[in-house]
Amino acid sequence: LSVKVQRFELLSKAVRPMPDKWHGLTDTDTRFRQRYADLIVNDDARRAFRIRHEIIASFRRTLHGRGFIEVETPVLHVEAGGAHARPFVTHHNTLDMQLYLRIALELHLKRLIVGGMERVFEIGRIFRNEGISTRHNPEFTMIELYQAFADYSEMIEISERLITQAAIDATGTSVVTIHGPTEQIQVDLAQPWRRARMIDLVAEATGVEVHPSQPVEQLRALAIEHGISVSPRWGSGKIIEELFEHTAEHRLIAPTFVTGHPVEISPLARVDRHDPHLTERFELFVGARELANGYSELNDPVEQRARFVEEQAAKDAGDAERGSVDEDYLRALEYGLPPTGGLGIGMDRVAMLLAGVHSIKEVILFPTLRPEQF
Repeated sequence: LSVKVQRFELLSKAVRPMPDKWHGLTDTDTRFRQRYADLIVNDDARRAFRIRHEIIASFRRTLHGRGFIEVETPVLHVEAGGAHARPFVTHHNTLDMQLYLRIALELHLKRLIVGGMERVFEIGRIFRNEGISTRHNPEFTMIELYQAFADYSEMIEISERLITQAAIDATGTSVVTIHGPTEQIQVDLAQPWRRARMIDLVAEATGVEVHPSQPVEQLRALAIEHGISVSPRWGSGKIIEELFEHTAEHRLIAPTFVTGHPVEISPLARVDRHDPHLTERFELFVGARELANGYSELNDPVEQRARFVEEQAAKDAGDAERGSVDEDYLRALEYGLPPTGGLGIGMDRVAMLLAGVHSIKEVILFPTLRPEQF
């Protein structure tokens, strides 16, 4: 089309030429650094972020429809807790105190459950001082929700509902193409998702039955047999998790709830009512990627203190990702936390799944990159 101009007025200077009219931006580093230019010329980039927006809007609608209220909790924490991760550290000048950027939303949201806010959620930015990859960015978005008088089985049902409804709202269908490490499959998310215990998946992958009650030497030998470097600090539960990650996780392409995590790796989860060595916890894997983590919350302040002490001992022994003793959270528990189900979902990874992209940088407008040399 040609435009016959009768008058024009310059509104803004554009002194840099646009990217190629037909080919757009092809260099991925330039696309992520200059997202403004990428969005001008790249339909796929605009589509990915439209899908991301629709997912977040869908999650909010579904939860509001179930009686949840949205809240905001602090980004700056006195104690870095609620997950296993190395935190970013900062300093508050006026109070002359060290603070941490939050690594999870969990502990403040459960304080609200204690206070009588029985269904709460927050969609917030999380900060973890760790590696960058196609699945990891140092800052990312999570939703966490907590429901009083529920347990992990309700959280499994909510996970399925949230993600399936988001797929329909964002893409018009519940059928998605899932890209695994070596294959891709089409799955209808509206169908029931598989559930399997972590110890059973390890046994399936290795041919050897495992359980956290086994002597640590047996599990250490099995791990070494599968080429896993084992820290002398690890107990049986941690070694089982490593075995799962190395032998079974990459096989979980279709949506799978992995359940029954060992107590050692689940410091905030309630003990399984049928097996004292396991917890009522699950992780959701799709395309060999973890999308969600949920559990029946530990609400016994005495047991929670003992688990925090174990976490602190591991931290003091050199594990920077372990937690510490959060006295204020323990005080909240002492007022009484009702039986509660909790769930956390990585919004960026859900966006990756539904947009059909392979890198988390495709669904974060301004991902963390190495400094540019000008």
